[in-house]
Amino acid sequence: MPSRYLRRRWDDSRGDEFDGWGHSVWYFEVDDGGWPVRQVEAYDAGAVLRYGPDREEDQYGGLGQVSLDDPEEDWSAHMIGRDEFECAWHSAGE
Repeated sequence: MPSRYLRRRWDDSRGDEFDGWGHSVWYFEVDDGGWPVRQVEAYDAGAVLRYGPDREEDQYGGLGQVSLDDPEEDWSAHMIGRDEFECAWHSAGE
């Protein structure tokens, strides 16, 4: 099964020293088991984090370690196309 792409806004704070970044929009590329392969976090204050095979974590966070194929949460409303994900991924830079 090909990758799937998701986008979800979080209106919760980080609850850490970077809380001032504000709320965020997260973009995910997930494999056929729902595991994140690549991820972008774009915060309201302008910070953008990017995680994937070349960088799984840094001092701010890391690639999700939970399958998004959770039977208790329906992610179908958050599906996006590959082009939208790739735009976010490339805008995040390296």
